[in-house]
Amino acid sequence: MFLLSGFFFWYFAGIGIYIIFLPKILSSIGYSPIQIGIIFSIIPLMRFLTPFLFLKIFNLTKKIYQYSLFISLLGIIALFFTIHNFYLLLLSIAIFGGANGLIMPYVDTIALEKLQKNYGKSRLWGSLGFMLIGLILAKYLNGYKIGLYFYLIVDIFVFIFGVLISLDTKKFNLQKDKKTKNNFSLLKYWQFWLSILLVQISFGFFYNFFTIYENAHGISLKMVSYLWSVSIICEIVMFAFQNKILNFNILNLIKFSIFITSLRWLLLYLFPSLLAVSFLTQTFHAISFALFHTATITYLYRLYEQKKLSMQFYHGISYGLGGFIGSLLSGYFYGKYLFLVAFLIAILSLIILFFAPNNKDIYNN
Repeated sequence: MFLLSGFFFWYFAGIGIYIIFLPKILSSIGYSPIQIGIIFSIIPLMRFLTPFLFLKIFNLTKKIYQYSLFISLLGIIALFFTIHNFYLLLLSIAIFGGANGLIMPYVDTIALEKLQKNYGKSRLWGSLGFMLIGLILAKYLNGYKIGLYFYLIVDIFVFIFGVLISLDTKKFNLQKDKKTKNNFSLLKYWQFWLSILLVQISFGFFYNFFTIYENAHGISLKMVSYLWSVSIICEIVMFAFQNKILNFNILNLIKFSIFITSLRWLLLYLFPSLLAVSFLTQTFHAISFALFHTATITYLYRLYEQKKLSMQFYHGISYGLGGFIGSLLSGYFYGKYLFLVAFLIAILSLIILFFAPNNKDIYNN
């Protein structure tokens, strides 16, 4: 559990830099909202494409996972040399994104196999890493190079913990994962896959532009870092105490999470300058992210025999394709109606999920 918790801590510290500060960094050196949207669409696009290679051609082996850790680190180093050139930056982001699309599915499968309902207690360290980097970098970020140096140091630790996980072969063995892929079907459960795709599209609006959106409505960057911290504290609490909640019908938990997500976006649209409302919506992160994420991967772990492949497609379709479309649309819709559009997308996701089959033998223990 120590290695998994350490990996989650550093991995999501890196995600914190990417989500909270990189949009602001790019904006400060002259990138437009459309360009930022395009840049942030590359990683999710690569996450979406990679699972299809593994559906028919490759297996996500330990060696491929280790190569991915190394390539991911090279992608971060490349940012130092490409950040001022839009097209070269896209290339380095694509390299990083392609490798990153293989890392988290591998680790998530291990965590679910070994920890089961205690997954949240290990995953909360990732939330802690995200929160701490937000607080620390908000204080010291006075130029884009500071942000890049922080990103590099964090990813070195991701590499170290990731490699240590893969070397611990006695504890972490994925041979139970079914070798056959021929019966893996997305269409059979299309309502679920479409629903999580739409949820993540709506989150693309939040992740890419929440910091800029709040800053534009009179909330300082330091206060925005506090807003992010509140969301992570609530997320940590949910991860720590969600064991009993997961005894309920899993699909209904996912529906409830999407409803709370919809309400969250609607409040941000209606009250963009009201700090109290911003803090309130950030507390919703416990449900709209933490509960949604754990309920969804639990659903998939029970639903499919091909555990690693289902995790790859979860990250690929939700954080991948959903993040890609969300990034592009958020750049296009940035402005007054940003979170109104996000709200409408999330509501559509909820409606679609009500048509999904609810087999209690699958969704409950």
